[in-house]
Amino acid sequence: MSHNKMHRAGVILTLAAAIAVPALVAAPAEASGGGTAVRASGGCAGGGVWTLKAKHDNGRLEIEYEVDTNRVGQLWRVGISDNNLGVFSGYRRTLAPSGSFTIRLLTADRAGVDVIRTRSTLGTRSCVGSVRL
Repeated sequence: MSHNKMHRAGVILTLAAAIAVPALVAAPAEASGGGTAVRASGGCAGGGVWTLKAKHDNGRLEIEYEVDTNRVGQLWRVGISDNNLGVFSGYRRTLAPSGSFTIRLLTADRAGVDVIRTRSTLGTRSCVGSVRL
């Protein structure tokens, strides 16, 4: 398959996933090194998909957030919060070969139920998600 056809197929799959799954409900998943993880994923307004995972880990929270647009070199502004307290704010660039970026964090586990929220923006595009654990 030519590079052009492979790229087109990747874009079609990404768009199909964004349309078919606008936002999935967070679901528990087994994870190593700590508690049970929760995961959510969905489509980004303007194209792309996001995935958010979080779990308790020895008195802290482990958070993993990914945005995949299938386009290398895009600079996204990213914010991540836990119970409305910012735990990450910055920029991330989509990298080769997949055209995605991933952020992994360990942060304090605050009392009560944790609500992790993410928001990434690039021009008029936005990816917004959350999980509860």
